[in-house]
Amino acid sequence: MQAPDVHYAKSSDDANIAYAVAGEGPVDLVLVPTWFNNIDMLWEIPAVSRFFERIASFSRLIVFDRRGSGLSDHVLDPPGLEEQMDDVNAVMDAAGVERAVVFGQLEGGAMSALYAATHPERVTHLVLYATFARILRAEGGYEWAQTREERHAGLDAAFSAWGTGSRLPMFAPSLAGDARMIQWMARFERNSAPPATMRAFIEAMDELDVRDVLPSIRVPTLVMRRTHDPFLDVRHSEYLVQHIPCAKLVQLPGNDNLILSGDTDAMMDEIEEFVTGERPSSREPDRALATVMFTDIVGGTERAAEIGDRRWRDLLETHYGVIRNQIARYRGREVKTMGDGFLATFDGPARAIRCATASTEAVQALGLDIRAGLHTGEVEIMGDDVGGMAVHIGARVGAKASAGEVLVSGTVKDLVVGSGFEFADRGAHELKGVPGEWRLFAVET
Repeated sequence: MQAPDVHYAKSSDDANIAYAVAGEGPVDLVLVPTWFNNIDMLWEIPAVSRFFERIASFSRLIVFDRRGSGLSDHVLDPPGLEEQMDDVNAVMDAAGVERAVVFGQLEGGAMSALYAATHPERVTHLVLYATFARILRAEGGYEWAQTREERHAGLDAAFSAWGTGSRLPMFAPSLAGDARMIQWMARFERNSAPPATMRAFIEAMDELDVRDVLPSIRVPTLVMRRTHDPFLDVRHSEYLVQHIPCAKLVQLPGNDNLILSGDTDAMMDEIEEFVTGERPSSREPDRALATVMFTDIVGGTERAAEIGDRRWRDLLETHYGVIRNQIARYRGREVKTMGDGFLATFDGPARAIRCATASTEAVQALGLDIRAGLHTGEVEIMGDDVGGMAVHIGARVGAKASAGEVLVSGTVKDLVVGSGFEFADRGAHELKGVPGEWRLFAVET
């Protein structure tokens, strides 16, 4: 999805609040983010951009940076709830929105709940994801929540690593091993707010308590969480549903706390049905013929031990750049990185072979050896990802390759007849999880 233009709304005290609009309806939806946000960067990573594209497919999406973070005016002290609600009003006014679905997440959810109770004339539906009425333990039904000491011990760990992205796998286990996403998250952290500012905002949540206003919310409310969320006790969500009239709880499968990761389509299906009254019709995944290429570094663990973690990270990043240049050169599409390897697709097997051989030669200048596996078949297109048996076969072919070798299936070899490639027969192989025997061939250069 192409990044929408960024605009600024003037709040009641002349603070500038950055916002962007995507999609054309039929409903307006205001996404209230966490303090940790930068709307300029949300569209850089395909998986993240796809999340917002999905929301914009059934709504006119208005997303903004809260006061003090991202592109909005920076402030020294955490803003009060009244200022934050004024900022939402300012954004809605600037975007020409009279009434909207308000979608709040994490600590943005408590403010969203208060906004819905205070401004019912501007809210059609309330959606709350992984949020709470109060974060700390208290009397009156909250004796099970964290103590201040427990919460702040977690903050110490979080902010000691601020700006590195290293804690992403804790909040999004499904992204563990995705080096590109971790690198993006490190930049996202640094571009949301400095660590001292962000910590002050997060600590201000200690005093946030909207329990008393929940019964005053009179709009339909959807409360969502993932079943095995490691950071949100299910009783937070249950408390919201018990005290907000016309609220229902939907627990989604998964163990990610981060809203942008995991099975986001299941979440969007629930929201779309909730706000439009219509559930997206299920359909067969799109399919296309493609050549898949898997690469990975041979002997990476030993090399990392030899040169040390810091030099290895630098070398790995250089390797990523080299492979990406070759994928672009041969008109491929990077699907994702996995550890120190790549999955890419090509619309022609000859270009895939040329990319794989060029990549193998290029990384040798770095003192690295990679192996590559290629297979052509029908793949399932799932947003920015691909799946299906052809992908599994490509991965198994790659696992059979030796250092510096490009190994292809017989399907690939047969499709490039007349293209000038020469192959060495590597015999018939059983591929784990794939029926039958498969004849494999090494590209000779």
